[in-house]
Amino acid sequence: MRRTLLTAATATAVACLSLTACQNDSGAGSPSGQAPTTQAATTQPPGTQPPTTAPTDAPGDAGSDPSSGAVAQALGEPSRTVGADTVGILEITPMTVVYLKDAGGQTSKYGTFAVVTMGEKSLSANPAAETALAEGGGWHWIAPNGRLVAEGAGNAARVALGTYRHSGAIEPGARRLRAKVFDLTPAQTRGGKLIYTDGTDSSDRWSMPARDSGPQVADVKAELNH
Repeated sequence: MRRTLLTAATATAVACLSLTACQNDSGAGSPSGQAPTTQAATTQPPGTQPPTTAPTDAPGDAGSDPSSGAVAQALGEPSRTVGADTVGILEITPMTVVYLKDAGGQTSKYGTFAVVTMGEKSLSANPAAETALAEGGGWHWIAPNGRLVAEGAGNAARVALGTYRHSGAIEPGARRLRAKVFDLTPAQTRGGKLIYTDGTDSSDRWSMPARDSGPQVADVKAELNH
């Protein structure tokens, strides 16, 4: 499916570029104060508390890896994907990953922010945009147990990214630096993967080193005041 759309999008790009003008597409407890009943009390080990409901944005609440056996690329390797609504072609290259407890004025809710920078380029004659999470695509972190953590969950969406904050469609031939932030437990950072799902519901994934890696580590830390 993706190969057919990529071929069609490339053919459209050539045709559009030959024209003088091409239009852009844009366990609950008992209530206090009640009298004791004759039912036998439930015993618990001393010092323990009843289980509590996990927060709705707990790590791993976005489902599981849809293709756990798929091969992951290395950090720094590019991939061509179809843009949102199957318009245009994007080349996406995750370049750097940095792990921080505090970043951009925020503290990780679960222990560690993973900040991933990427370079993106539009290869088509029309502007190309990432497929958003709300559209069933976008970016997730795959934890070692196969559970997915959505970009922006926890406190990740509050991190100020500065020069990496770019969003929206990329104009033909233009390049953009972007970053995605994930709020993870320390265990989820070890052996994790990055996955992006595009406008055709096809996915690309990259293995994420467990330590700060890539050419922009120093720049990212300076940007986030570290």
